[in-house]
Amino acid sequence: MRLVRLAQQPSRVAEDVRAALASLGRGSNVVGGVALIGASPVDGRPVEAVVVMPKGILIVIGVDLPDPALKLEAPLGGPWKADGWPLVHGDTSINPATDALSLSAACTHKIADVAPGAGPIGTIIAVGPYVETVDQPAADLAGSVRVLYPTATTMLAATVSLASAPRPRSVQQARELIAALAPDAPPMPEEMLLGEGFSAYSDDEPTVIRENPLVAIAPTVPVQHPGKKPTKSAVPPAPPAKPVKAAPPVQQAVAVKPPPPEAAPAEPGPKTSQQSKTVKWLPVAAIGLLIVLLIAAISVASSSDDTASTQAPPPPAPLTAPSTSPPPPSSAVENIQFTSRASAADQKCASHAYGDVQSSLQQTSCAGVKRASFAGSIDGRNAAVTIAVVDFPDAGQATAFKATADTPGGGGILDLATETGQWQGEVPAFEGAAYQSSLDGKSVRLVQVVWVPGPSTPDDPGLVRGAKAALELPVNG
Repeated sequence: MRLVRLAQQPSRVAEDVRAALASLGRGSNVVGGVALIGASPVDGRPVEAVVVMPKGILIVIGVDLPDPALKLEAPLGGPWKADGWPLVHGDTSINPATDALSLSAACTHKIADVAPGAGPIGTIIAVGPYVETVDQPAADLAGSVRVLYPTATTMLAATVSLASAPRPRSVQQARELIAALAPDAPPMPEEMLLGEGFSAYSDDEPTVIRENPLVAIAPTVPVQHPGKKPTKSAVPPAPPAKPVKAAPPVQQAVAVKPPPPEAAPAEPGPKTSQQSKTVKWLPVAAIGLLIVLLIAAISVASSSDDTASTQAPPPPAPLTAPSTSPPPPSSAVENIQFTSRASAADQKCASHAYGDVQSSLQQTSCAGVKRASFAGSIDGRNAAVTIAVVDFPDAGQATAFKATADTPGGGGILDLATETGQWQGEVPAFEGAAYQSSLDGKSVRLVQVVWVPGPSTPDDPGLVRGAKAALELPVNG
């Protein structure tokens, strides 16, 4: 899901809403769509978000409770109770969500006016600062309004149940709806909306018209030509029968052998008895020569064995090769040992971010992002380090991005080893991490360090020292 931040959200639970929407994933892998953060479908009355999804629209409105609660009883048409105590909101309101439901109805009418047939429109009443369990009557759950504390799990369940159109809306319909609800939203390319799950064409647009006419002609072209070519290519397959002619050479080879026997009987006739005696000694001489050659061959073989035995020791030399294999990549900075667990680089900066950092990267083009994960040892205690180096076309963009990333609660860059499953043992949770950042020309480096296992705090002296040391670590994508 792509987040587009338009204005400041009105409630205190807004940050939780934004984080929950960001947790729904990138593209349409989990839940696709475009979340217009701080949109104002009704003039002068902003809401936490209007989520334009391929199969529906969600209106998210925040309601701040006076205190956290373990259990909230939240009927839409009756009074609310927090841990058994009644909650009142104003003199005329039945419950704290009365005004939110009124605003939701106005937004629904506005959407129906600007986009007739926009599909199912649902409402999420996000309550906070914290509620462990929300009890909503079954009759209310059968409708189009959900009351929940915004987490990744509750937001996912609500979006799946409320956005239930049979077919996704088209890219063009999504653009028109976003432009009507948020005129200030930046234009979104077709590839981006297709990646969020919107279809290329609407139901009333014939897809054949949009295709290249050459694609329709292409099937008829190969049908005609192969029909003509087989008559011409049918002749060439005949030559493979020529190998049968190889039989005559065999007959010729056999015919060559008979002549020697005819010449052999003709030679003994003219020989004299003296010549025959000489011929009888030839086999004896040949045998003697053969014996001499055999003895010489044996002596040469034995001498070669001796030389081979003397040259046998060199093979141990390769045994030194394994000792030269490089050790696992590690670095020591400020007497802190860091061992690499994962590293990668690409140009999809926003897809690896969350919160305000993701929104900033969606509106500002980046040149690339390099990420790395390290296992560290700080004062004898195990730690996990995640580093992101974001490159920009110019220094001004880098400075603005660093200011966004340095704002508490402004989001950050996802850890690479956690995404790719490359941690050995317990997977670290980067909550309460010590944070450091640096600016180097057009590049911004973000560092987070936590204990493994936790808990961790941002001002922990060991973690802060580790984060500052990680600013000097090499990051190779």
